[in-house]
This record gives sequence, structure tokens and C-alpha cells, in this order.
Amino acid sequence: MSWKQKQKEQKHKKRKLAAMALCLAVASVLAAGCGKREAVDVRVGSLKGPTTLGILFLMDKAENGGLKDSYSFQMAAGADEILALMAQGDLDIALVPANAAAVLYQKTQGGVSVVDINTLGVLYIVTGSGEIGSVADLKGKTIYLTGMGTTPEASLRYVLRENGLEEGDYTLEFKSEATEVASVLAADSSAVGLLPQPFVTAALLQNQDLKIALDLNEEWNKVQGPDGSGMVTGVTVVRRAFLEEHPEAVQAFLEEHRASVEEINRDPDTGAALAVEAEIVAKEPIAKQAIPQCNIVCITGEEMKEALSGYLQVLADFEPSMVGGQVPGEDFYAQGQ
Repeated sequence: MSWKQKQKEQKHKKRKLAAMALCLAVASVLAAGCGKREAVDVRVGSLKGPTTLGILFLMDKAENGGLKDSYSFQMAAGADEILALMAQGDLDIALVPANAAAVLYQKTQGGVSVVDINTLGVLYIVTGSGEIGSVADLKGKTIYLTGMGTTPEASLRYVLRENGLEEGDYTLEFKSEATEVASVLAADSSAVGLLPQPFVTAALLQNQDLKIALDLNEEWNKVQGPDGSGMVTGVTVVRRAFLEEHPEAVQAFLEEHRASVEEINRDPDTGAALAVEAEIVAKEPIAKQAIPQCNIVCITGEEMKEALSGYLQVLADFEPSMVGGQVPGEDFYAQGQ
């Protein structure tokens, strides 16, 4: 090796060592900065249903002191209670129905931002009849469901319409609770019902004659196409004031939320035990079978915005009041998280 080549190699090594030293210095500063961040008390609200399943491992980790920030969790049977607490500033983060988040945004004059989609479609057409193999087969049928004027009705009517069925082609019969729909299906094997998880799994375990005929999430995606919106059941919203004051804490929550979602999808057995412990589902076998069909996710950024905005537009076209009068503006979506 010539002298010039040796000199060139030595200079290259020096530059490489200098670069490594700089990287280590930057990492040290960042680590020091992270260490200096004070712990934050984060108050989280959610509903007793599929939208809470994705944070069960996070809740367990927080209870065992495995997180930097201090978390308190509050679950409610209805969205109204959680929305009121958010509006009053008594909660910082909430996992709520997608349309309820839009309503809260309007009521608080943009006081909340959505940071992720936590649950996609959880609605299924269930029947004991072998006649239902496509949406077109619902023509002439009576469909039992809950939630008159709410998202299940809007989602179902949208899918039916996009498949060429007019309102006179079918009948919707509403019940006050999902258990009532399940009772109708159990009494009449030819009946057709629209049920959410985990009620679907509970109904199927109790009656072996019943089966899932259609996944409404899949049918929604078919009519929307590859570039369309998804069916969104639940989202996570943050009070804008909390987001602006504690962006690192919100980012930490999102990272833990994503890890918790991955964990429950990977380990539904443990997830089922946690769901029973949290009194979301009554029995572990039901939870274990339902979890894979609950479409538990943590979707953020532009993908979140595209899916959610399209879904909210469908709801607004059905009934504007379902989203608070109009689809939220750009500041509804915290895409930087």
C-alpha cells in the first residue's frame, strides 16, 4: 500500500471515529433530555366494549408501574358520560365512537384532536339461514338490529344502497339491546340480525345453528374500493390543551397504545383474561374468539385522516347531526403524532 493510500485510509478512519463520537454525543444529549421530562398524570376514559380492548395491556402495564407517566383509567357504559368528562376537562384522553369524537369536536369548538383510530368495523350479519351469501341476498329480508338513527343503521343502509338495494327492498326492525337481537336469532334460525362483537361470538357459542353470513367491514371496503375510507368504530381523542402542554406524554401514550394493540392481537389468551378482569366480556372463551374479529388497530397520521374523514362524510350524508352538524375541519386530525 502506498503512502498516499495509507494517509487516505487514516483520514477515513478518523472521520468515521469522529462521526461515531458525534452520534454518541447526540444520543447522550437526547437521553438526558428524555430523562429530565417530568412524569405526567394522564387521565384516560373509555367505553366497556371493543374500543377498550386495545389498551388492556397498557392498563395492566400502568397498574404494575411499568410506565414513566402515571395513568388513571375510567370506563363507562355509554359515550355521553365520557364525552361530558372530556368537555369539562376531567379527562385528558378518551377512546370513543368515531362519530362521537366529531360531535365532541363541534361542541368544544375544536377543543379536541383525534390521534388514532383504535377500532375498525365490528358489525356482522348473523343468521341460521344458508340463504345469505352476499349483500344482494338481503333483498326481501327483515334485519334485526339496535341503534335506530345511529352508526350501525347508517353503515348498514350505506352498504345496502351501494349494492343496489333501495329502502323498499328490505325491512329494518330495531331492538333496544343486542341481547334482544340474539334472542330473536336463537328463536328463529331463518331470522337475520346485525350484531357487533363480542355479542356475535356470544350468540354463536350459545347457538350452534347460527353463523356469520357477512362481515360488514369487508362489505364496506368492497364498495369503497382500495382508495376509499374504512369503516371506523372507535378513535382516540386528546384535549387540545393537554396535547399542546404535554406533547411528549401524548406521544408516549401512542407508543404504548400501539404496543398494547400488537400484544392483544398476538396473545388473545392473555387479552381475554384481561377483558374479563376489566368486566368488558363475561367469559374468557367469548373474549378469546371475539378479539381477532374486533379489528383492533392503532392507525395514525395521514392514513388515519383519510379513513376517518371518508367515514364521517358517509355518516354526515346520512344524517348531519351524527357528526355534530358537519364533518370536522383539518385541525381535528393530529397527524404529527
